[in-house]
Amino acid sequence: MSTTATIGQPTVTTLTRQEREVLFAVGCGLTDAEIACALALPEDAVDGHLTGILAKLELRDRAAAIVHAFDCGLVVPGRGPREAARPVPRTVIRRAGEPRVRISVLGPLQAWCEGQPVDLGHLRQQAVLAALALCPDRTVSQQELLDGVWGMEPPITKVVPVYIYRLRKVLRLENSADSVIQRDRCGYRLLPGAVEVDVARMEELVTAAGTAERAGELAEAVRVCAQALELFRGEPLAGLPGPFAELERLRLTERRIALVQRKLDWQLQLGRHSEAIAELRALAVAQPLNEPVAAMLMRALYRSGRQADALALFDRTRRHLADDLGVPPGRLLRQTHQMILRGCDAGLGLTPTAP
Repeated sequence: MSTTATIGQPTVTTLTRQEREVLFAVGCGLTDAEIACALALPEDAVDGHLTGILAKLELRDRAAAIVHAFDCGLVVPGRGPREAARPVPRTVIRRAGEPRVRISVLGPLQAWCEGQPVDLGHLRQQAVLAALALCPDRTVSQQELLDGVWGMEPPITKVVPVYIYRLRKVLRLENSADSVIQRDRCGYRLLPGAVEVDVARMEELVTAAGTAERAGELAEAVRVCAQALELFRGEPLAGLPGPFAELERLRLTERRIALVQRKLDWQLQLGRHSEAIAELRALAVAQPLNEPVAAMLMRALYRSGRQADALALFDRTRRHLADDLGVPPGRLLRQTHQMILRGCDAGLGLTPTAP
């Protein structure tokens, strides 16, 4: 059999997307270990994919696969294996131009203007900027800012225009008299397209993870979801005063917990039980009344051969629920407990939750 593609020989169109990704990486000269790291796959899964590729394409060995990857145009000649650090165009989020100002709320409020960190001043002044950043594409009235930042104790003086003036000054674009904060007769808003807020980036990545899940590519979904979670730098809007910041802090904290659960759910579906246990355990300690998290950890422990630990976790969670809330375990936790007692592994399937 020739090592090059010939007329009538099967083509890469017969491969699945993940098999094409593996073939691309093989063509770039990456080892199985490097491919496993790049594609977030177990190393034995990479070997299995390569075996399937050789069979489908009627190729003799890895060397033939490398030649075929070049012959069919999957790998471009002149692109060395180390230049191809990302083995295949995957779920990529592209933005049309770098924003002039970046604002991070997924932790203590921070901002950068033209790449330089900005001193945002007094905490209430920061809270005003946070309110604008979390109300994108709309004007926020002065009354909304007063209610959101000061609540039932509004300031005696007209301090909002003063804070806006200071923020406009520190967020003024280089070589321009304009600021990214615009004012109209209804209030204030951030200049569209000039500001990137990390929450928006996070939601882009979450959407991409959902797309990967629907395509059946859970490893990619885990990778992208992990990128979204890396944007969190601690407690969102840490230290900022006012009812608006408090509500957003709660919302974003719950959003993070939901994303962690989502990622761990995918990891368990991929069979990465041992990998997920440490993160699940930390989440269960932080949220001892979270029954879905307890159920996931019980499943992971059971499938890692730790049935006694899974049953002990049920007992601890049951006691927490009784002592703190005065309620028994819910249906999900009870079902998981019964299935583990019966050794009913098939009944411990995972039901995805929406991101």
